[in-house]
Amino acid sequence: MALMSDSSDSNQVPAPDKEAASTGSARSVLVTVLGELVEPYGQPVRTAALLYVLKGLGYGEHAARQAIARTGSAGLIAADRNGRETLWTLTDKAHRLFTEGELRVFSTDVDTTQWDGRWLVVNVPIPESHRSTRKKLYAALRWAGFGNPTPGVWVTPHVDRAAEAARTIDSLGLSPNTVSFVGALAVPGITEDELVRRSWDLDAAEKEYDELLDHFDTHTFEAGDELLFAHLQLADALRRMPYMDPRLPEVLLPDWRGLEAARRLRDLRAEWTPTAHARWRRIAGID
Repeated sequence: MALMSDSSDSNQVPAPDKEAASTGSARSVLVTVLGELVEPYGQPVRTAALLYVLKGLGYGEHAARQAIARTGSAGLIAADRNGRETLWTLTDKAHRLFTEGELRVFSTDVDTTQWDGRWLVVNVPIPESHRSTRKKLYAALRWAGFGNPTPGVWVTPHVDRAAEAARTIDSLGLSPNTVSFVGALAVPGITEDELVRRSWDLDAAEKEYDELLDHFDTHTFEAGDELLFAHLQLADALRRMPYMDPRLPEVLLPDWRGLEAARRLRDLRAEWTPTAHARWRRIAGID
């Protein structure tokens, strides 16, 4: 069933599973919807189709429309009128975001035993009074896979992300006070096991993975809206996990159960994709 106008009857949207409903904001979930369902097709999408999915995920019409408008204001989608309908097209900014996110979250190449033992270390002090700057920096570095073992010091074994960190630090005007280098741990100093323990709360990440497995890997979701919404909820949860799970090289995590749990969840998302997309194509009217 294709949605034919922006004023599509909201009663068509089935009630979502409240327990499974995403805990993210409507805007953050919309970004997941765009990345999972709109990006692969390279076609404009109607407001009605986006509303159908957001309502199915548990958001009211006002929150859903506001999320669409704010995502447009953020430069991720651009609007175009076609008669009574509004069509939304992904921008170049959105394409870059989704390409990076796909590699960061779902690529199997990140989990590797082929690590050369080097760490990227960044020392970037920020005064307590600059709370907004601190928040932006911390979020960007966490997304890039950095951990924070001691105040002002950030570390990651993903040394190839130095340029990404540099762009963030420079954009915040912090480069003049930043020191960074790449190298192996040396004596004196803590062990790599201790560095990992202090830098990331992997127990919390493991617990989150276990909860996701308990919901998504122990249920059978029927083809159609039920599986489409489950697919989006799972994808949205996984897209937030890099802030908790830096996907460290396996050699640093010999006994961490989160590795296998994360793989299983990524496999589930891949298994559900064809059926979820079949339903989406009907909703969006994609041939």
